[in-house]
Amino acid sequence: MDVKIRKATLKDVNVISNIYALSWKYAYKGIVPQKYLDVLKCNFWVSSFRNWINNNILTAQLISENETPVGCVAYGKARDVNFANWGEIVSIYLLPDHFRKGYGQKLLQTAIIDMKLNGYENCYLWVLKENIKARDFYEFNGFICNNDECTCEIMKRQLVDVRYILTLNNHTN
Repeated sequence: MDVKIRKATLKDVNVISNIYALSWKYAYKGIVPQKYLDVLKCNFWVSSFRNWINNNILTAQLISENETPVGCVAYGKARDVNFANWGEIVSIYLLPDHFRKGYGQKLLQTAIIDMKLNGYENCYLWVLKENIKARDFYEFNGFICNNDECTCEIMKRQLVDVRYILTLNNHTN
């Protein structure tokens, strides 16, 4: 099996958006309202990724298995002004049939290495409080929950994200 990671380009935005939508529909079942997941369009993130990539707001890296993209990580300068000079991992999503293959690990390490090369000493990410599998994954990789919370609402359901932080200088690859 041939597994490669490469920087995403504007040509990849439809593929990335599709990966995100399919991952959401699987990973957030029972967390995000099912009605929302049922109507979530595969092109939902196209304009966001077009903007982020075109304007160098975020870096997106795609992981491919046998030349077929199966996952993506998006990261860059922290969007939270209280965390100036920090990096932020905005998202990691994989096609559901590629979970538990180590691809999320590879994408995470790629983002961490790149952020270190870009001079970031720390990074953070947000994860849904109810998403225990994702929280376990990040904790296994050295992230620590700092108990910051951010609440959003989808179809009248309150969802809580918790912040996880990582000191990059102490992180071994």
